[in-house]
Amino acid sequence: MVQLHVKRGDESQFLLETTCSISMEDLTQQVTRIYNSRLKVQRICSEMEELAEHGVFLLPNMQGLTDEQIEDLKLKDEWADKCVPSGGSVFKKDEIGRRNGHAPNEKMKAVLKKTGEEAKAQISKKQVQANVCVNMEMVKDALDQLRGAVMIVYPMGLPPHDPIRMEFEDKEDLSGTNAGLEVIEESEAQLWWAAKELKRTNKLSDFVGKNEKTKIIVKIQKKGQGAPSREPVISNEEQKQMMLYYHRKQEELKKLEENDDDSYLNSEWADSHALKRQFHGVKDIKWGPR
Repeated sequence: MVQLHVKRGDESQFLLETTCSISMEDLTQQVTRIYNSRLKVQRICSEMEELAEHGVFLLPNMQGLTDEQIEDLKLKDEWADKCVPSGGSVFKKDEIGRRNGHAPNEKMKAVLKKTGEEAKAQISKKQVQANVCVNMEMVKDALDQLRGAVMIVYPMGLPPHDPIRMEFEDKEDLSGTNAGLEVIEESEAQLWWAAKELKRTNKLSDFVGKNEKTKIIVKIQKKGQGAPSREPVISNEEQKQMMLYYHRKQEELKKLEENDDDSYLNSEWADSHALKRQFHGVKDIKWGPR
């Protein structure tokens, strides 16, 4: 199997195994779906942390308002009584004003946080260092785990306007957000390798040959952004090791220069005529009065 190391810019994303015979159209779609689905998992995990701390999302017309303003406007969150966490709630006010403050108890909070951590670890960028390949089934499994944890804590479900429920139902609105800038539509996605665009009309073998043990680094980006930066000849870690090696060499040379002392030549053991004087019996002769 060909191993692809997928990057966005200079940042590693995940490893993917495929075959040389796959069409670039199918491969581009596959890479893009995994890339976008990993972002979805990360967004849900982030919101689940807020859900565990401050409860469900408020109605859009109530968000950011103070308690006095809500009372003056006679607004009521009709979903507060419907979406109650298992085991009851603990009030913890959301200072940002996005959630209603009726958080799950400690046991249910632990379920949400633990599941979120496990899901993030499953699709983490650290899997690249561990040489673990990610596929769409793994990402779907992480989403199913998150969905199951939410159902355990909120058996009656979440409000339809809660971003977690909207993510599960693929109804999320990311327009005008930083998260939206990270998403790449399948129709706009491009894969690049060795400063070449892997055009969708070709097969992968047209670019990398037919060796199924090939490993390459591909970069995903949107159309119209031009060729991504090429990979450096040496990695940052290798560069650090080289700098450390040369620094040590320079320190060793400095020590040798400091120790360049020839005073040892005056020592008895360094006298090249000592043996000759010993045979002549003139060793240790001192002139002058005793």
